[in-house]
Amino acid sequence: MRQATTMLTIETCGQGLVEISREVIDWTRQSGIAQGLLTLFCRHTSASLLIQENAAPEVRDDLEAYFASIAPEDPAAYAHDDEGPDDMPAHLRTALTQVQLSIPVMAGSPVLGTWQGIYLFEHRRQPHRRTVALHLIGD
Repeated sequence: MRQATTMLTIETCGQGLVEISREVIDWTRQSGIAQGLLTLFCRHTSASLLIQENAAPEVRDDLEAYFASIAPEDPAAYAHDDEGPDDMPAHLRTALTQVQLSIPVMAGSPVLGTWQGIYLFEHRRQPHRRTVALHLIGD
């Protein structure tokens, strides 16, 4: 059994979904591990990870609108606002999604469905530099 690790750095442009599939697939292929389990871990409390539709951009738009409606920026609704009015809603959106993904690897590639992409979901309005730890274990 072998292991490989790396850190991806993702520059965001503010709120929204940033597809990172290509970077993850390329790194997995370069690892030389043909089958195993890939874990991705987002090292932030105001950004998260999703596997989601990657063909129709409307899916991403609808997801962003939905999360804005269930965790709105409303200063009167939250006590925590250390970094501004989008701070607590960003934490709520992260709590409702996930910071870790596990993806099987077969034939040297993550086993994603035809229309699945891997996304970093930035929940803050300002651009950020986000890091995602990748860990692959297998043969």
